[in-house]
Order: sequence, then structure tokens, then C-alpha cells
Amino acid sequence: MARTVSPLRYPGGKTCLAEMVSYILKLNKLERGHYVEPFAGGAGLALTLLYGGEVSDIHINDIDPAIYAFWFSVLNHNRDFLDMITYTPVNMHEWHRQREIFLQQDIRDPLSLGFSAFFLNRTNRSGIIKGAGVIGGLSQEGNYKIDCRFNKEDLISRIERVFKYKDRINLTNEDASSYIKNKSLLFDEKVLFCIDPPYYNKGSSLYTSFYDAEDHQKLSEAVMGIKCPWIVTYDFVPEIQNLYKKRRQFGFDINYSVQKKRIGKELLILSKKLRMPESLGLEPVELCA
Repeated sequence: MARTVSPLRYPGGKTCLAEMVSYILKLNKLERGHYVEPFAGGAGLALTLLYGGEVSDIHINDIDPAIYAFWFSVLNHNRDFLDMITYTPVNMHEWHRQREIFLQQDIRDPLSLGFSAFFLNRTNRSGIIKGAGVIGGLSQEGNYKIDCRFNKEDLISRIERVFKYKDRINLTNEDASSYIKNKSLLFDEKVLFCIDPPYYNKGSSLYTSFYDAEDHQKLSEAVMGIKCPWIVTYDFVPEIQNLYKKRRQFGFDINYSVQKKRIGKELLILSKKLRMPESLGLEPVELCA
């Protein structure tokens, strides 16, 4: 599995799909074009493709104000953000302080809000910002301590690398369904939408901005209206299969860690004319009755 280049840890992050998406881009003659993620999160896959020269520009969107504030700060207040990493202690007193900043959700100060999300992401179990608890526990008696995922030198290096590409990174903070409808009308050149929504199951326990059944329905309608090439990845559940029953679906395995290591099966859905590389060996799945 590819080592993530994102500064964030994300439940179900799709960096490991970089090779598969690269094959899809090449087969469909979409390489060196634009790449769009309406649910950016950690943006690990987008950054991997950008750094590797597979795409020329990335468009990352996230409605979560704290995640947006993180990326906004990295791109627009980079030196201040790096100084905060350097000089902020990683201990329980600071964890409580950053948690309070995060809970206030003060969008007037994106640097502080973005850093609080980053700090909690790097110090909470599995990178879950909301409700997962700190690595090592409040008493810090666990086998791993609060700072085990907070290698300052490595994180600074990752964030400096993002900043080097800032002119090729387009950031927005919009509702994903509206973003998809509006953004898909802007391209008359090579583009691929990669849509990775919150999981249908357990979404509320993993993400600060999660979806209910109505939201998933609304999203599917927006996706089905996209005229340019797209792929969607989801957890493998009948409800999602049914929403996208008019499009080709494939099952694939993904390394996935939330509290315990396992390999989970997920669903890959393709737009109408997008070609799937046979070399990937993915088998089409049948709709559940």
C-alpha cells in the first residue's frame, strides 16, 4: 500500500487506490488533466496523483469547516502553521486546549481552528477527530502515547510539500451535491471526478460531517447528472448498490483501520463511458435482491 503523503490521518482514506486510479486515467486518456474530489478529507489520493504527475491540477472540496480551515491555513498561512507545529507541545494539557478550540468552531480564525483539527487528528485514535479519544487514553497509560503519530519533522516536510504545489491546488468549502452540480459544468477538458462520500454505515462515528439516507440519495442524483467521467467509492451495502443500479459496479478490497486492522470490501462505481482496465482484475458485482 502506498505511504500516504497527506498530513492528515483519515478513516477509510483512499491513498492506496492511487495505482488503480492511475490506470483508469491512462486507459481513458485523462492523464495530466484536472482531478476533482468533492469530499477531500485528507486528500491523500489527490496529492499522490498530483505529486506523481498523473494529474495537472487538483480541486479539493470539504464542507467540514475545520477540515477546510486546515487546508486553507496550509495553503495561505503556511509559515504560521509550521511554527505552530514546531512550538506547540504535544501533551494532555495541550490536547484539552486544542479540543476546546475545535469545539468552538470559530471560523473567524481559520488558523486556530485548522490547527486544532490537525492536532486532534494526529493525537486521537485512528485519526477520528470527533469522539474517538486520545491515543494512550486520558491517563496516558496505554502502550502508545499521545505523540506517537506526531512526528514534527515528518509533518512539517509534508506540509511544506503541499505548499510547493499551492498554485495547482484549488480549495473550496461547499456542500458536495451542490459542488458536483456546479463544478461539473465548468470543464470542457480532461477531468476525472473521484467521489468518496462518508460511509453509509458508521458514518456518524467516523466523520464530523456525516450523511443520512436522504443525503446519500441527494448525492446519487447529483452524481448521476455529471456529464464528465467519474468514479464513486463507498462501503459495500445494498442501499448504495440500489442508488447506483444503473451504473457498473465492482467490488474491491481496501486496507482499512479503525481501532483494529482488517481488510474491508468496498464498492467502486463507474460513469457510463469510463473504461475499466482489465489488468486490475476487478469483477463486476450483481445487485442485491
